[in-house]
Amino acid sequence: MGGGLFGFDISSMSGVLATSAYINYFHVNGGYRQGAITGAMAGGSFFGTLASSFIADKMSRKTAIQIAAIIWIIGSIFQTAANGIGLLVFGRVIAGIGAGVASAMVPVYQAEIAPKEIRGRVVSLQQFAITVGILVQYFIQYGSSFIDGGPKNPKQSTLAFRIPWGIQIFPATLLAVGMFFVPYSPRWLAGQDRWEEAIRVLANLHGNGDIGHPKVLAQYREIEEAMTFEREVGDSALKALTQPRMINRVILTVCIQMWSQLCGMNVMMYYIVYMMQSAGVHNLLLTASIQYILNVALTLPAILFIDTWGRRPSLLYGALSMMVLLLVVAALEAVYGVPNPGTDPSLNAISWLIVGNPAVSRAIVACCYLFVCTFAVTWGPTSWTYASEIFPTGIRAKAVSLATASNWAWNCALAFAVPTLFQKINWRMYIVFAVFNMCAFVQVFLTVRETKGKTLEEMEEVFESGRPAWRGVSRGSRLDRLQRDIAEGTVKVNFGSRRYEELS
Repeated sequence: MGGGLFGFDISSMSGVLATSAYINYFHVNGGYRQGAITGAMAGGSFFGTLASSFIADKMSRKTAIQIAAIIWIIGSIFQTAANGIGLLVFGRVIAGIGAGVASAMVPVYQAEIAPKEIRGRVVSLQQFAITVGILVQYFIQYGSSFIDGGPKNPKQSTLAFRIPWGIQIFPATLLAVGMFFVPYSPRWLAGQDRWEEAIRVLANLHGNGDIGHPKVLAQYREIEEAMTFEREVGDSALKALTQPRMINRVILTVCIQMWSQLCGMNVMMYYIVYMMQSAGVHNLLLTASIQYILNVALTLPAILFIDTWGRRPSLLYGALSMMVLLLVVAALEAVYGVPNPGTDPSLNAISWLIVGNPAVSRAIVACCYLFVCTFAVTWGPTSWTYASEIFPTGIRAKAVSLATASNWAWNCALAFAVPTLFQKINWRMYIVFAVFNMCAFVQVFLTVRETKGKTLEEMEEVFESGRPAWRGVSRGSRLDRLQRDIAEGTVKVNFGSRRYEELS
């Protein structure tokens, strides 16, 4: 549900942009004004993300997600009641703060409760929820667009956009209530010295309630040793983020989240209507809806196999494939497109058109679909998984909030700038995003280390091994060896006499 709020955010405008109700009521049709409206939610999310770690470290990851849901509900109410651009932007900023908190803390919570063998799958559910949120919101908007005879009716009721924005309240309500029924993060509990509760949660998650299970004992020992080391170092979370062994990881995750935006995916999500108009497609909303379906469907293979094929190959092949597809789109539009003659007011948001060439139009649409499929299988889930798993517990929330803030900052910048890019540089915009993908490929090759199969507490060994990133890491996990030794009786784990007696 937390990822669903992010998804609702992304497609909260795409289905209403072409409706007469929206255009006539807010007097906007592309350009800077539309960019400001769309970008307002991402701007709010940027600040929500930065605040999220302070809430999560003080009040728990679980409580932070509930607060995010309540803030989203308040923002949705303002959007639904908007009587002008001012109130609409205000509501989108408030809702964005909620989406920002949720988008940062949901993957942190998932990573901290998931077994290492399926951690990638569990955190990838965040991306799956995002895609489902995008799809559901888009089809709600698509259905609402037929109110009063359809999107072309100049007297169309404002219900065409108020209904989709109002429905956003319901998933947030489910999230706020549902979080009462899930456990606190065991690593957060340990960080608060609430070890008894932490052990019980570990037992319920990994040992079917048995605190003596070897896997529970191994997890407990790993967490305790990591916590002891962090406390011996004694740095505050903010100071620890700037230490040489951490700052490179912070920069890496900030860049990965940046590339996940600059690859061009959110242009496809926010402004797919403009892209289809430029390609000469007439049934805009229906054609665009197919890519949202593909986005959901192709995220499923990533969830199933991310812990098999790994993080690094996903990022490398994804960046390279998206670059090629964007260059193909740019070439098709450059060769076969013409300047917009300005005879159709509904096309004022774009400056370049494919006219009378259905084969080229279909080729562009196909490339857009393939692009979405590529992102869904590779960068979509992996960018969230990687950031949430490579930091120690004491600074994880703050580090992930910085990485997610990067995501939202570039999200906001693109939401604001892309309408103008469609008007000013048209097909050349795709070349710009292709270059970004090439830069992402180079950085991933040089700096991203494989993390599949490793526990959160083993990331120090992964990143401090001294090996180049492209050389890989040793196979196997220290946790597996420790679990085996405990099961064989060669290693004993003692909770401490007082703590153990309380739990027995």
